[in-house]
Amino acid sequence: MDKPEKILATALRLFVASGFHGTPTSKIASEAGVSNGTLFHYFKTKDELVVALYSSIKAELNQYVAAKINEAEAVKEKFRNLFRCSVEWALENKEAFYFIQQFHFSPHLGLVPEEEIRKQTELHTSLLQDAWHAKILKPLPVDLIAALTGNQINGMYQYLTVHAVPADDQRKLIDEVFELTWTMIANPETR
Repeated sequence: MDKPEKILATALRLFVASGFHGTPTSKIASEAGVSNGTLFHYFKTKDELVVALYSSIKAELNQYVAAKINEAEAVKEKFRNLFRCSVEWALENKEAFYFIQQFHFSPHLGLVPEEEIRKQTELHTSLLQDAWHAKILKPLPVDLIAALTGNQINGMYQYLTVHAVPADDQRKLIDEVFELTWTMIANPETR
């Protein structure tokens, strides 16, 4: 693992444990085994480090989901895979998913450049827009549909982390919640 990766991995662990404000960069550097100067060589400010970590995690999540989407499938199945894979990734990467949630409710979100946000949401947005233009989805704003779907993914993750659902039953439950979500966003004429 190179120095920037080690710094990001250490920052992730510490930010999740102590929050952004409760984690000094000196502690990140020390636990990553680098000097403060080295940390600030790669990340000019703490805010830059936080945003870089977020961008790195979102890129990893998007790569994971993109690899699972089959472009030949029907729209509903693409949505099902997106939903399922997002929940599965969150369960496999609990610290990273917690960090994403933590980041979304922090002022740091405003520091992410518009182009980076567009890149991070491109897969989801293009799928939603294509389905919306084809009238497969209800005639609601696409960003509202995205928010509603994201909240269902977060809720499914929260439920599965709090309740001891056997692994064999998790996928079935995720699919059942996807069906509820699909009913919520799909145009009734196309279901």
